[in-house]
Amino acid sequence: MRAKRADARRNEENLLDAAAAVFVESGVEAPIRDIAAKAGVGTATIYRHFPTRADLIVAVYRHQVESLAAAGPDLLADSPAPYAALARWVDLFVDFVVTKQGLATVLQSGDPCYDPLHAYFLERLEPVCARLLDAAAEAGEIRSGQDAYELMRGVGGLCAGGGKPRYDARHMVGLLVAGLRVAD
Repeated sequence: MRAKRADARRNEENLLDAAAAVFVESGVEAPIRDIAAKAGVGTATIYRHFPTRADLIVAVYRHQVESLAAAGPDLLADSPAPYAALARWVDLFVDFVVTKQGLATVLQSGDPCYDPLHAYFLERLEPVCARLLDAAAEAGEIRSGQDAYELMRGVGGLCAGGGKPRYDARHMVGLLVAGLRVAD
């Protein structure tokens, strides 16, 4: 299989980002024309890339997982300290979880095309989170021995309570991440 041109990859990423945004706003059953309008393309372009809605949903999910996985090493390289990279990555993870909640109905629909996605999510993101935790622990910024899976589950649980009046999931996740810090 031939690699896609850079402009074709960018166009597909733009389309997937637009689809994710529409899914959060309107749910996964949103009209394809809404996604096309947000992406600035025609509906035929979407169907050419993703013949079925399930293909589009799987691609959005995988794209977001890959973006989040790539962000970890980049943040670690560019942040002033490992804890800052961890905190920023967790913030991006919150954004992902919010989008994932928009996909929850179809992801739990029993359709076998979605079955591998949870394992894919863990396979790609748990090691990234673990590396960020380890780097922050090695720098003496957080207590050592933190478990990436537990942290990711904790963030997911805190985000699940969102959407309620007077509940700010991002604030609660911030408190969770701050609680990892070593006391001065």
